[in-house]
Amino acid sequence: MKIGFIGLGKMGGNMVQRLMNDGHEVVVYNLTQKEIDEAVKNGAVGSDSLKDLVSKLPERKIVWLMVPSGDAVDKNIDALLPLLKKDDIIIDGGNSFYKTSMERGKKTYEKGVYYIDCGTSGGVWGLKEGYCLMYGGEKSACDYCEPVFKTLAPENGYQYCGKPGSGHFVKMVHNGIEYGMMQSYAEGFEIMEKSPFDIDLKAVSEVWRYGSVIRSWLLELAGLALKDDPKLSKIKDYVDDSGEGRWSVDAAMEFDVPAHVITASLFNRFRSRQDESFAMKMLAALRNQFGGHAVKKED
Repeated sequence: MKIGFIGLGKMGGNMVQRLMNDGHEVVVYNLTQKEIDEAVKNGAVGSDSLKDLVSKLPERKIVWLMVPSGDAVDKNIDALLPLLKKDDIIIDGGNSFYKTSMERGKKTYEKGVYYIDCGTSGGVWGLKEGYCLMYGGEKSACDYCEPVFKTLAPENGYQYCGKPGSGHFVKMVHNGIEYGMMQSYAEGFEIMEKSPFDIDLKAVSEVWRYGSVIRSWLLELAGLALKDDPKLSKIKDYVDDSGEGRWSVDAAMEFDVPAHVITASLFNRFRSRQDESFAMKMLAALRNQFGGHAVKKED
């Protein structure tokens, strides 16, 4: 197929390359020229504007957005709608909030254009391993785009989830679960690191990948992280979040689901960003007040 692709960041550029490796033609656009030139060098067709990109696509057009969630998605959709015709398709492959995706689906449908919200998992490894895709939208439009999904995903790695918004909803829950899994691994490895035993954490991350009930790709990534830096001394203990964990917690509250692990994992990331914790100081002070427990003084 021939597809337009907007956004050539660390995931977008690799997705374009994977599409081209499987014989698809890709017309690319990015806010900065360097990434366009790199994609063109690798076989893509460059464009200097959204209008130019659309003009280089076939009669029924597919445009994939791989841009940051929020205003960037809306600005691109608003700019594309006057350029597209009835039955053309916009795919939002970023981490958009599912309720916003539902509204975008209604908005584009009123213009005769289909909107597909596609949750994309795979990170920087997707070029080699493939991307797990969870997408929602009008079924006929999704079916039309299946050759693209099939190329980007590994075998059995893509799924139609339902009406607009459902793809990003499933991806949101996926990322919430990811928060919990990573937190559990992190705590387990710290217990081993603090133990009186001289445990080779890299070796543990390897052996757990074979036959263990907790084996996963995250363990392979843990092993890679520990390989060159066994004590992780080069990494600051600061953990950001992309928003998906927050949305998962909000959804859990909305649907009355007791999502203890995901919620605790999200709040633990907030703790990592504090230079010092007033809450922990208050806990120490209260223990001292009611029980005379010793407190450690600041230097």
